Amino acid sequence: MREPRVSARSARGARSALVDPADPAAPAVRARTSSTARRGGALLVLLGLLVAALALSLAVGSRPVDLGTVWGALTGQDVPPADRAAVVGLRLPRTVLAVLVGAGLAVAGGLMQALTRNPLADPGILGVTSGAAFAVAMGVVLLGVTRPSGYVWFAFGGALLATLAVYLVGSAGRSNAGPVQLTLAGVALSAVLTGVVGALRLTDQERFAVLLTWESGSFQARGWGVILPVLPFVLLGLAVAGVVAGALNTLGLGEDLATALGASVGRTRVLAVVAITLLAGGATAMAGPITLVGLMVPHIVRWSVGPDQRWVLGLSAVAGPVLVLLADVAARVLLWPGELPVGVVTAFVGAPVLIALVRRRTATGL
Repeated sequence: MREPRVSARSARGARSALVDPADPAAPAVRARTSSTARRGGALLVLLGLLVAALALSLAVGSRPVDLGTVWGALTGQDVPPADRAAVVGLRLPRTVLAVLVGAGLAVAGGLMQALTRNPLADPGILGVTSGAAFAVAMGVVLLGVTRPSGYVWFAFGGALLATLAVYLVGSAGRSNAGPVQLTLAGVALSAVLTGVVGALRLTDQERFAVLLTWESGSFQARGWGVILPVLPFVLLGLAVAGVVAGALNTLGLGEDLATALGASVGRTRVLAVVAITLLAGGATAMAGPITLVGLMVPHIVRWSVGPDQRWVLGLSAVAGPVLVLLADVAARVLLWPGELPVGVVTAFVGAPVLIALVRRRTATGL
């Protein structure tokens, strides 16, 4: 005699029935199940948006190319040479650049907010942007560097040195640099370096025209020569962020409790600062300052999946590229046949998010 079939819905209902409503742990079990489903759904939505944004980035521009031709150009099929040049020669490196910049800035912003416990923190608060701009200015003044492939190393080196200086100043006289000390040291150094760069710009405005283009956050004239040297540093930063994410959850409980639970507060902070430097420094070196990505993406993710830093950082690495890719597509078409800097578009999009954050009664839990 055949056994009756049990549908998947009945099986789920049976499993749910195993949770006794009278059990004090039942609400926690249901909340955990709901949270997992919400996070999984958010991941699927973001991955779908990422695929769509990648397709748009490769297809949309001053010379529109249909998706079939895009696929043919990427897979080596026979397509018109002009379309192949547009897709493979121009848009593919630009798309890779947008993915790296978006992931780097978004994850760096999430790390910065978790490290300083400041919901309005972004990568620039550690002096990354100002340090990169100062180094590029020195390259322009001392060596006459005018090409992106030439000043990318100045920008990255300046970001590294500025962040190191902030950490040393913030930890002076202490065993570890606290969140408040890091924030104040970063703001002070940024103010000094920004003032110096402004003074240098006034001395020779014609020579510093290249710096104005870089500071606008543009993807123009950025090819593989700019991307490939910095790529390993960004990937290393993402790996370090993945390692430190769980420890940041413990650190959020407070230093004393985190130490009692066995977490190394100093090691966690150092690794977080290293990851922020590699990610934000690499992104800034490749594309210049792209504003508000590191501020708004972690908050959007946190509103969706909660304060678990492992999920916040992981989903930020997907949501950041989606935002920057769509901003880059918009930058190409809003002033067609001209082009806006991507940094202008992200600032325009990020302003409403920042206003919404300020108007919330309580900031999302860090």
